[in-house]
Amino acid sequence: MSGPHLEIVIVGVARTGQIFRPSDWAERLCGCMSLFGEDLRINYSPYLKPIISAGIKCVVIDRRLEETNPETFSFLMSFAHDNELQVREGRHEIRRTVQPKAQAA
Repeated sequence: MSGPHLEIVIVGVARTGQIFRPSDWAERLCGCMSLFGEDLRINYSPYLKPIISAGIKCVVIDRRLEETNPETFSFLMSFAHDNELQVREGRHEIRRTVQPKAQAA
């Protein structure tokens, strides 16, 4: 793909390899920009979408959000940073390299 990536993906895996919890984090995060439509259903913003890639929850951010709503874009990037989540430029295959959970003693 030539030119700059048009999307940023926050991957629901911490830098340590652990799956991020709670399991509905992506939907909650995208809910901050959702609206109820005329059909009385929640509609996600065209700038922010939850997806599942390789079985891992992710949030796709349209780069235009950085210009149209810099405060929200900054909030999303801070969320990823504060929670030590992986951030990638553009959508591409996400390899599942999740560390197994430690067993309780």
